[in-house]
Amino acid sequence: MRRVCALLLFVVQATCGFADAQERTHDITPDDYASVNTITEIAVSPDGKQVAYCLATWDKKADNRRTDLWVVDTDGKGKPKQLTKDRANERHPKWSADGRSIYVLANRTKQGEKAPLNGKTQVWKVPAEGGEPVAVTKIGTGVIGYDYAPKADAVFYSIDATTTDEDDFTALRKKFPNPEYGFGKRTVSEVFRLDAKDEKAKPEQVIADKRYIREFAVTQDGKRIAMVSAIDDTVLKSEGESRVDVWEGGKIVTPPTEVYREKAASPHAWLENLVWSPDGTRFAFCAVFDAYPTEIIIGVLKDGIYMVTQANRAGKLAKPWQVIGYGRGTGCPLVFSFDHELKGICEQAGTTGVFHYSPRDGETAVFFADRWHPIGLNQDTYHGIPVWIEASTGHFPVIATVSKEKKGIFSLVDPNPHTATWKFPSVQHVTWKAPDGTTVGGPLELPHGWKKGDKPLPLVVAIHGGPTTASYNDLRFDPHNGRLYFAAKGYAVLCPNYRGSTGYGDKHVTDLIGKENDIEVKDILAGIQHLIKEGIADPDRIAVMGWSNGGYLTNCLITLKDSPVKIRAASSGAGIVDTVSEWGFNDEPAYPKVFKKGLPWEQPDIYKATSPTYGLGNVKTPTLIHVGGGDERCPPGHSRMLHRALKEYVKVPTELMVYPGEPHGLTKLSNRVAKMEWDLAWFEKYLKK
Repeated sequence: MRRVCALLLFVVQATCGFADAQERTHDITPDDYASVNTITEIAVSPDGKQVAYCLATWDKKADNRRTDLWVVDTDGKGKPKQLTKDRANERHPKWSADGRSIYVLANRTKQGEKAPLNGKTQVWKVPAEGGEPVAVTKIGTGVIGYDYAPKADAVFYSIDATTTDEDDFTALRKKFPNPEYGFGKRTVSEVFRLDAKDEKAKPEQVIADKRYIREFAVTQDGKRIAMVSAIDDTVLKSEGESRVDVWEGGKIVTPPTEVYREKAASPHAWLENLVWSPDGTRFAFCAVFDAYPTEIIIGVLKDGIYMVTQANRAGKLAKPWQVIGYGRGTGCPLVFSFDHELKGICEQAGTTGVFHYSPRDGETAVFFADRWHPIGLNQDTYHGIPVWIEASTGHFPVIATVSKEKKGIFSLVDPNPHTATWKFPSVQHVTWKAPDGTTVGGPLELPHGWKKGDKPLPLVVAIHGGPTTASYNDLRFDPHNGRLYFAAKGYAVLCPNYRGSTGYGDKHVTDLIGKENDIEVKDILAGIQHLIKEGIADPDRIAVMGWSNGGYLTNCLITLKDSPVKIRAASSGAGIVDTVSEWGFNDEPAYPKVFKKGLPWEQPDIYKATSPTYGLGNVKTPTLIHVGGGDERCPPGHSRMLHRALKEYVKVPTELMVYPGEPHGLTKLSNRVAKMEWDLAWFEKYLKK
């Protein structure tokens, strides 16, 4: 560990090698959103000399965002090279053993063609020096997941299949096939192995266990497969009954599950981010909880038996660090090095860093730096030079690495050089005291050029979802939660990491259990009052907004009776109104069960207390309502209920925007821009003096 820790210490102390800032002359508008490019995943080549990355760009005509595959040298001397240009949505890049090609999942379409050009997901092999991608799979219904074993030079992929469970009514279901039944057919997975060295090789089926495989990882020699499996593909089964199985030599074993199920703080963990050590004797994954911090689970093969333990997040440190569990969208946050050391992205008070953990002795090192905020991490197995996706308060995410030759961190790829003249808001982390004395914090965006002592600003409180995640102290253009586009129009934007958020200690996370629509609401109100007292926020021009749990908390704030803060406008995005309906209708019922300490008939008082439903008569705030028409996480019925109450009965100004076919997050460019334009217009109208 000493060699790598010394390198990371050098990184933290080094001076960032980014170009001097240009004069800021461009006023940012929602129309600028379409020009922002996003690095979604990175993969370092076997020799450490190149990094492949997926770059997402918007297409106004197609009204969507798709990724292409790029590559760049890690010495910083070459320019990025685009390998694909057909917007086939390349993702999950993995280098071939010889470093000459990159495997990806992609969707290519040619009118009238069969697989692999029928638009379904396939595995493709892209030459690293450029050239036409070659289809590795040609499955009519498409591939679901894949992995590559470099030492075996073999591709493994999974496909969906269907199985039927029989009971006394099976014949009757077959007689009347039109209804959608709650029992009978279920989706399961099959896994195949394909020799990458032989273009004529036929796929070999290795797993058909009548279970659904949500994710899998293969050892470098291809002899073992770890997989997150459940009885079917539903969220309900995955969030509480999934497990990690290991396939080897045609047999499947299930290592002990107690550490992340029966003996865990909650039995309802999502299992994600599987990774093997280079020698294939250890695996690790994240157990991602609602209401509790994410834990790292490690399995070790010894004498033919797997021992499974939970990583000690405290070690010799003063307090436990917290690993980024979900919501970052930048690939697997766990990486094993050749010496069995595990690395990943951790967080602290809205800032991300890198952790190093040794499963053998529990030794831990955690690194944070003010200037660099890693949100994605990768390295080659044996050279160990890290490459990461770096966020910052001064620029959109870039690909960065470190070099003693260049005396510090330097950027390999900046996908948004055109933003050098944009008038970005300042981003700082602020703290305040909650009514019970707890310190609460979060990012604060202030308009470009605004300084202490200037006239108080209209305030937008932008509330993150989750809630077991956080808002981060970096620059981001987020149509769902109000980041950047309000500050660009002269608003202060507070992003409170209320109780239940991650990054402020384990107790800060778990304090929310049984206290929703109470303790976190008080945290947010205290943050507003703090900014008023500091002369930053105008007390007569306060607005609140959020998406998902942020929408729920917006609903809680506007239904609060006798609020100490006058809220003049609100934008509720995909917000829950009734928590019994939340348990009954959304796709992850474990969430309300954990936070409400039981089922509705077990804890009726908590379900009622946490439901904004019963405070709808208190609403006086003009409220804009957004929701995806196909949202299964926070179904549109909640938004329709809120709109009906405000428009038809309470008689408060309101507008409902249902985006047809959209899921829990808006995917179309036109819808994201529409939301921003509506938010700005709504708040401009109702925050005017």
